[in-house]
Parts: sequence; structure tokens; C-alpha cells
Amino acid sequence: MQRFFEKYQIDDKVVAAGVSGGADSLALVLRLHEWATSCGRRVVALTVDHGLRPESFQEAQYVAEVMRGYGIEHHLLCWEGAKPVHGIEEAAREARYRLLAEWCLANRVRVLATGHHRRDQAETFLLRLIRGSGVYGLSGILPVSERGGLMIIRPQLDKTPEELRAYLTERGVRWVEDPSNRNDDFLRVKIRQFLPVLEKELGLSEARLAKTAAVLSETRAFVESEVQARISAGVRVWNGAGFSFKMSLFASWPEEMKFRVLAELLRRCGQRDYIPEAAELKRLMIMLSERSFKGCTLGGCEIFPFRQQIWIVSETLGRSSVLLKKDWEAFVNAHPEYAHVDLPYKLRRKLLQAGAA
Repeated sequence: MQRFFEKYQIDDKVVAAGVSGGADSLALVLRLHEWATSCGRRVVALTVDHGLRPESFQEAQYVAEVMRGYGIEHHLLCWEGAKPVHGIEEAAREARYRLLAEWCLANRVRVLATGHHRRDQAETFLLRLIRGSGVYGLSGILPVSERGGLMIIRPQLDKTPEELRAYLTERGVRWVEDPSNRNDDFLRVKIRQFLPVLEKELGLSEARLAKTAAVLSETRAFVESEVQARISAGVRVWNGAGFSFKMSLFASWPEEMKFRVLAELLRRCGQRDYIPEAAELKRLMIMLSERSFKGCTLGGCEIFPFRQQIWIVSETLGRSSVLLKKDWEAFVNAHPEYAHVDLPYKLRRKLLQAGAA
């Protein structure tokens, strides 16, 4: 644990950990607690009860009991309301992250740890390979990522599930087996069942799959650094209201850079956790290369040409107020740096709404 926190320069005094009662997450929170106790930090355990199984509340109470035994602060978060009939696995995952994030942000906790391990990494690699992912997708589960203002950390990606179970067994801690892990209606479960066959027949072990994802993550990191360099050098940031860049500059970039820069700008401007669908982004790239392009919306943003530049502004939903000349003049008086800048109407309206904050 210490090496992980040093490597990623995480010095927060409080770390939250999602714990379900399964072996992976129980081992995570107890390992974190051991580390935190040794260096004057604190761990808070968060359990989400999805309410999808009759026994889920009892399992959550068991987690609370274990946490009390170790002196770890614990909170139970419940997924209230109607549950979807279809896509329940994805909906439950989104609800879990939403509830965890809401608690963390409300309590000013910046770091959230999850119990993903090496087998999860191998399964994710194959799952995304089946879906036709590129370098970003095949990089798998990242050790550190950002979501909704939180730093999500996964310090157990180098551990096997067998190692984590052995850790709990040594301490006399039992864990809960989630029945959904045996439900082969889920593609991930089918992949998990097939992993031993891949290793036996082809020598393709989960360790090798995880290593491949790690190598690709290094490629991803390089691409991301190039994306940030191009944004810094060629994209104008308009005080949180939008972005702009020259059409000629965009046309000079390699196709992959066009795709990645657009994806990142749309994600930031639209304030989303994820980028738009790849097919939609590629369609936008084609449209931007056409002289007839007049504008479109994607990812909660408006994209349009103006004065030989491409502009990206967050989309205005519902009825929008008209930008009055007197209001803009008052704004410019307060922010004279905009006095002689020819800006599109949509950006001026956003600037006024944001107060150039």
C-alpha cells in the first residue's frame, strides 16, 4: 500500500473504500486500515445496499459488524426507488458510484478506493476486446482515474483473488459470495469461466492479459500527454464557458489526435465522466472537414464554426434568455479583456451566465 500511495503521490489524510462484503473489498479496506494506522491516516468504509436481493441488507450489517471489530468508521448507503428491468448490472454499477461519490463529496473526501484485482483486469481486457475497443479501452482498469471530482484508486490490481482470500483467512475474516458472480447471463461471468481454458489450451493466463493491459496503459499515457500538449498549445479556453481552435490547425493534426482532442474538449465542456460514442465522434470529425458544416450538438455541447475557428460551448437546454446589448456592455466594462474580441453570440451568452468565473 505504501508504495502505491507514494507512486501516485496521494497524501490525503482520509481515504474512503467501497466494501460490499466480498473477499476483494473486505481485503481492501482491512489492508488500507493497516496501512493508514501505521502512518497516521484514516479509512472510512462505505457499503452500498442495492436492494436487489433479500439478503443484501443482512450482508451489509455483517460488513458493519466487521468494521466495528476493527474500529473502522462505516456508513451504509441505500439505492432507493424503482429498479430497471433491463440493464440491471450497469444500472446498479452507476447507482453504486453515484452514492459513493455523493457521500465522499458531501464529506469532503477526495479519494475513493475500490477492490479491483488482477483477474478483474484480465476480464476487462477480454470484455473490451470483444467490444472492439482501441488502445484506451484495452488499457483496462487504470490504477488511478478521476470521476465526478473524485480520485478513484485501485491499489490491488497486482493481487490475485486467491491472495486476497488468503489474507482474510489468516485473520479469521469470512466473506460473502455474491450469487451474481455465478450467473452466466452476464458476459463478464462467461469470460471468467473461460479464463482457465485460455490458460490451459493457449497459455494465455490472466497474468499475461493483465500485463498486456499495463503495456497498453503506458501507450495511453503517452497519447494523453500529446493530447494535453496540443490543447495547451492550440486551444483557447474561455473562462469555463467554452473552447475554440483554428480550423487550419485542426486539419493539420493526425486523425487520432483530432479524435482524442475533440473527445477531451467535449467531455470537459459537457461536464461528463465519459466521452461521446466513438461513432458519433468520428461523424463529427467528418462534418468538421466539410465546408458546408454549420453546427451540431454532441455530448451536451454545441459545436459550430465562426471566424475560421471551431467553437465548443456547453449546450443551453430549454428556453434560453436573450443576450441584451446593455448586459454585454456592462460585462465588458467589468472585464475589459473582452472589449475588442470578436466572439460568437453563444459564447458571449455563456460568458455572461458564468460571470467569467
